[in-house]
Amino acid sequence: MKKQVFKAAFAAGVVGVLSASLVACSGLTGSSGSSGGSDSGSKADPNAKVTITVGDEPTADEPAAVAQFKKSVAAFEKLYPNITVKPSTETWEAQTFNAKLAAGTLPDTMGVSLTYSQQLIQNHQLPNMTPYLKQLGMLSELNPLAAKQAEDRAGNIYTLPYGLFQVGLSYNRKIFSEAGLDPNKPPSTWAEVQRDAKIIHQKVPKVAGYAQLTTNNTGGWMLTAMTYSMGGRVLNDQGTKTTFGPATTQALQLLHDMRWNDDSMGSQFLYNQDQIRQTFSAGKIGMVLQAPDIYGQATFTYGMKAADFGQTAMPQANGTNGTLTGGTIAMFNAKATPNQLLAAARWVKYEQFQQYFDKNLAIANAKANEHSVNPPGEPGLPPVSDAVNERYLGWIKPYISIPLQNFSGYTSANLKLVPEPFDAQQVYADLDPVVQKILTDKNANIAETLASASKTINGQLGQMSH
Repeated sequence: MKKQVFKAAFAAGVVGVLSASLVACSGLTGSSGSSGGSDSGSKADPNAKVTITVGDEPTADEPAAVAQFKKSVAAFEKLYPNITVKPSTETWEAQTFNAKLAAGTLPDTMGVSLTYSQQLIQNHQLPNMTPYLKQLGMLSELNPLAAKQAEDRAGNIYTLPYGLFQVGLSYNRKIFSEAGLDPNKPPSTWAEVQRDAKIIHQKVPKVAGYAQLTTNNTGGWMLTAMTYSMGGRVLNDQGTKTTFGPATTQALQLLHDMRWNDDSMGSQFLYNQDQIRQTFSAGKIGMVLQAPDIYGQATFTYGMKAADFGQTAMPQANGTNGTLTGGTIAMFNAKATPNQLLAAARWVKYEQFQQYFDKNLAIANAKANEHSVNPPGEPGLPPVSDAVNERYLGWIKPYISIPLQNFSGYTSANLKLVPEPFDAQQVYADLDPVVQKILTDKNANIAETLASASKTINGQLGQMSH
């Protein structure tokens, strides 16, 4: 669901050590050469002159980020003189993405919500990138959980996932202490969330015990996450129809009861992502569903004290069921030539993966980000294997200032990761009004509200299948 953007500080680190450390490292692991073996399956010539367009260039209102992006492009072209990069400010937007994809106007590679991965694969709208990734020596180094989100049933990989996350529960440790709750024992079940939210409301004035995202597709996003954590799904495995059942009803009933019976959700019920993060950071919300990347924005942008921030795993109900996962995929243009696809894969490897394999680069990036909205070592799902990630974290350990003990409930969890549903953005958009209605209309009928949304979603899914 989250929209990923270019990290300017990351580019600064790349440029700073590129000439010293990357020229001799053409593959991710160093052991894989730049030319494909006879068994790679790729028809691409790694030495061919080729021009590629790459998306996600910052716009003119971010001059510093634009300058760093251009430096990154120049450094990449110096490393690979046969590749010419044409930057594009094209970025993923849920409202326009499908039309631009159909029109063939997207760059050779750009970041797109992981939401679309299986949909694009099933619709045959992506090229099979397996031979190119094999040619670059990347296949064995990917996080298998991430790679699974980019595979078809035969195990072919079509995209490169990065910027990965799993939804958990962010909470304010200071508010927990003020309410007499133990900040080292955050809730692990939804019953405990309801209990703690009520206690916070009663004991800490002018603070919502719990708040819920509701607008800009985020209401449906978090309702889906809650449904997963309660053992249900919002669509069938084929993505052809809704499967709202007891879990979704239970999630909405819980929100209704916290809002209308407990009065523990405050007075604001129309939140988008930035609004809820800002309000949480200001100490006006005790708990909210978020991925851990909220930490950087909360502490760096909005001034929350690092010691006050806590992150734990997604609360569960009806057993241990899992949590929603998502992130960004590097999408490749199916109309690109083999040489362009190989070059585009090189660009993504360089921009998103290289720091995991180059110690000097990892340290340079960590130094650049040490006091930024993207602090080094922020817990999350790495795009690489556990072994590679542990080595990387060892390299940057001196520059990690995040209070990692405050994330222990999140990092120690071993919940099943459940991908976002087919055509997730549209599903989320159609579920936003459902969540809003439950929180603003005390007499809303949950069954009827869900039935109406189901009819709308099924109609849209039916149109897509024709």
